Formats: sequence, C-alpha cells, structure tokens
Amino acid sequence: MLRLGYKLSSEEHAPTDLVRYARRAEQVGFSFAAISDHIHPWIDRQGHSPFVWGVIGAIAHATERLEIVTGVTCPTIRMHPVIAAHAAATAACLLPGRFAFGVGSGEQLNEHVTGAKWPPAQVRLDMLEEAIDVIRKLWRGELTSHRGPHFTVENARLYDVPDQPPPIFVAASGDRALTLAGRAGDGFIGLAPDAEQVKKFHDEGGEGKPSLAEVNVCYAATEDEARAVVKEWWPVAGLGGGQLMQELALPSQFEAACEPVSPEAAAETVACGNDPERHLEEIRKFVDAGYTHIWIHQIGPDQEGFFDFYEGQVLPKLS
Repeated sequence: MLRLGYKLSSEEHAPTDLVRYARRAEQVGFSFAAISDHIHPWIDRQGHSPFVWGVIGAIAHATERLEIVTGVTCPTIRMHPVIAAHAAATAACLLPGRFAFGVGSGEQLNEHVTGAKWPPAQVRLDMLEEAIDVIRKLWRGELTSHRGPHFTVENARLYDVPDQPPPIFVAASGDRALTLAGRAGDGFIGLAPDAEQVKKFHDEGGEGKPSLAEVNVCYAATEDEARAVVKEWWPVAGLGGGQLMQELALPSQFEAACEPVSPEAAAETVACGNDPERHLEEIRKFVDAGYTHIWIHQIGPDQEGFFDFYEGQVLPKLS
C-alpha cells in the first residue's frame, strides 16, 4: 500500500516553521515526513539550514502520529558515526516507533566544512557501509570499540537507546550504492522514477523492504507562476542530479551552475500549477516504478496553499 509523506525542506524554512509544517502535515493526513539534514542550503535564496536534530526534537513534542525520516544524513565526515548514532538513538527515543534514519554518502556542499578531504565516490560508499555497521553496534547500548579502515571508536556506549532500533534507509542511485542499500539497508531512498533501480535494490537483498522517493511539486495559481517559483527557490531541479550535485562546495557555485537554467528547464520534472491531475501524474510515475513511500516536496513559500490543495484535491484520490 502506498504511503504518502511531506518534505520538511530545511533549506527553505526556519526551524519554527518546520515544526509548524510538520504538525500541519499530520493534520492534513500525510503519514510521514522527510526532513533534510544540511548545514548549507543549495542556494542563498533558500536562506535556511537549521540543525536537524534540534528540529526533530521539537517535532516529536508537537506531533502524535507523524513518522519522521531524515532525508538524508551523511554519517561519515561532518558527523562521525558515533555522533550520528547518538543523535538518531535519541530521536528514536523521542519518536518511539515513528523514526527512521535515512543515510547517504553526502555532498561536498555540507561535508567540506570541517576541512576534511572530500573523498572519491567509491571511498565514500566504503565509509558509509562501515558507518552503518558502527551505528548498529552502538544502538545495542553496549560498550563498543571499533577500529576500521575509516573510523575508530574507543569505549563508547549509548545509554539512551530505543527498545527497537530504527530502520536505516540508504540513499542510492548507482549500481554500487544500490548493492550497498540492498545488503546493508532496511530500505532504499531513490532519486528518480526508475524501475530498474528499484529492481536492482530488490535483486541485491532489498526484496520486501521499503523504497522511498521524493516528488517535487509547486502548487500555484498558474503553471507559469509555479515555474517562476521553482526557478527562484529550487533551480537545482534543472541540474539533473548526478555527480555535479555531490561535488560543488558552496551555494554560490550552485547559483552559478543554475544561472543558465531557464524556468522551463528548472521545472521540467516538477509538477507545476493547480491541476490535481498533473500532480497525480508525477506521483504515479514513482508508484509505477515500484516505490512504496513517496514524500511530496512543495517548492517555495506557499506551504499553506499546498496543504489546502492536497487535502482537498490530491490526497483523496490516492487513498
């Protein structure tokens, strides 16, 4: 059965607004929310990037049923696996049965800030797999030491751990990352409505596990207005993902890369406007590809208009 979620876009919204939107998403009928874990926004126009773990604590207090997944945390460079395990364990205690830890190999935009070298993709995946192993050991609540090729843990113990460890969902797109997600993850977070990626995940050990993805939309009075909002607030949608998104280090560099992207190109994969069928069409692409959990990212400041639109015209058609 398809589960619909809402995107808490940390890059676009202040921490108090994120908490308010989480509560509103629960009221509207979304079953979960994905919250991004950045230290920088993609571009300066977005203007925000609060510490996700503080926001999650506030959301836990403000909601009753809404499940939360980080979308996604890089537990390897900016945040050592011990600290990531500690933060996620506390979040799981605050959200019993409704927290999942989404992880990925990261982007230089967020991970370069400590001055650590930005490794090649293959090394980052090796680091991620080792980090997942460390995190799971620490979630047992036992005294733990670890000496691996990338990380050292010296007599660490987490005293507050949930009764059941939260699932770990692994973001992936390439074959090697999909193999890692199938082998080491409790679920997979994908980037595109690509049935071959979902199949690869299933073939590598992910059969029966959740597959999650994000659908970008922009509700507005007209398609042209929505395209202008996407160009202003989320022009990175026009970059097509891939290696460029992982390698640029500063919001200003993303702004330069997005400068030649037209509003039409930026919104090419975004459901724009106020026609519910256009939004449903984009969601169905991911459903048809095999995703079980889809979160909706409303681009731009009009979140209340989006909530009213989805509550009245979109969600009833997906129930």
